[in-house]
Amino acid sequence: MRFGLSLKFSLLTALVCTLLIFIFGYLFNYTNSSNLTLVLAFSFLLLLLGIWGFFQLFINKKLKEIYFTIHHFNVNEKDDVTKEAKINDDFLEKTKQEVEIWAQERRDETERLKKLEVYRKEYLGNVSHELKTPIFNIQGYVLTLLDGGLEDPNINRNYLERAEKSVERMISIVEDLEAITQLESGELQLEIDKFDLNGLIKDVFESQEMRAGKRNIKLNSVFLENKPLWVMADKFRIRQVLTNLIVNSIKYGKDGGETIAKTSDIGDTILVEIADNGIGIPKHDSERVFERFYRVDKGRSRSEGGTGLGLAIVKHIIEAHAQSIQVISTEGAGSVFSFTLKKAKSV
Repeated sequence: MRFGLSLKFSLLTALVCTLLIFIFGYLFNYTNSSNLTLVLAFSFLLLLLGIWGFFQLFINKKLKEIYFTIHHFNVNEKDDVTKEAKINDDFLEKTKQEVEIWAQERRDETERLKKLEVYRKEYLGNVSHELKTPIFNIQGYVLTLLDGGLEDPNINRNYLERAEKSVERMISIVEDLEAITQLESGELQLEIDKFDLNGLIKDVFESQEMRAGKRNIKLNSVFLENKPLWVMADKFRIRQVLTNLIVNSIKYGKDGGETIAKTSDIGDTILVEIADNGIGIPKHDSERVFERFYRVDKGRSRSEGGTGLGLAIVKHIIEAHAQSIQVISTEGAGSVFSFTLKKAKSV
């Protein structure tokens, strides 16, 4: 392809130049010279070779510049000759392939940026919506007190307590946003230490007994061994993970249902499972439950006081430990959240 194109261009240019030489000879009465035909033929041949050679060098130079730019080659004096020698007859085809790959990468990057822009707009919309509700509540309570409710003992204390709850909700949202930002940016340093995972699960169960009791939900555990189970992790952050998952299982569990915490040994890690027999998660929502502010049951989530950031924080904490978390759920039958932690060496 390259050879044919350059040859055609060279032939055309050589013919034009030879024609100009003939016209020049005609104008100066050299057309009767017996050597004119030989001069024209020789001129045509020289022009053809010269133009074709120049064309080849010019195109090769430009293609090499493109090729090296795509690959970000750091050409220096020592390896310049070596890299030049690698350019062979199928160089144009290689360059074409590289350009196509580069173009596809740019298209993929453009699509990724478009998705990020959509996500950014959705995220900002969610943040403003979550903050707007408690702000408007506080504004309503304060205006009612200023309009005369402050002097009414049946109203003032009740409205001040409601305003306090809205303030606490705003603080909770801001703290969760700060935590997730630190986790994503790597600013939050984990304090990795050895601790008893079974003991931590028991502590979290005890702290949630009253919440579970209000809905007659049983909290049961199935431990790998009925003795300390040592893991290497940030105890405070893992408590945060367990609390969030167990509280969610109570929130979305069925009255009279059950929440089970189970630990299993899988080589160098310990598998932790938090299961319930509650309302479950629809299949189309399962992949998005770890997104910030994503809610499966929006009305119920807000009435329970959640910020919509809990599972996103859980995911980031587990990933900060270089581990993974998954969810398996069947709508109407319950959910199982499972994650892994690094096993500590035997004492």
